[in-house]
Amino acid sequence: MNMNNPQNEYYSDSVSAPGETLAETLSALGMSQTELARRMGRPVKTVNEIIQGKAAITAEIALQLEKVLKVPASFWLKMEYYYQEFLARLA
Repeated sequence: MNMNNPQNEYYSDSVSAPGETLAETLSALGMSQTELARRMGRPVKTVNEIIQGKAAITAEIALQLEKVLKVPASFWLKMEYYYQEFLARLA
């Protein structure tokens, strides 16, 4: 990242919400939100709110997703970061 010349930075016109990717991952695995929540030890409401974009993926949740889905926590955290940055730029 070049802090001296920000106009050389690339910013995407759109970024997928982490919840969309989570929903697609669950679909590909044939896993329900209820099953994911059970395996994570979280309420179904939490998983549903992430999928709907009403709740963010925290570091703790990312680690739980990694354990259950075998997708690195860093992937989920980066998705969340880029999505939040995108929303901030829109505002």
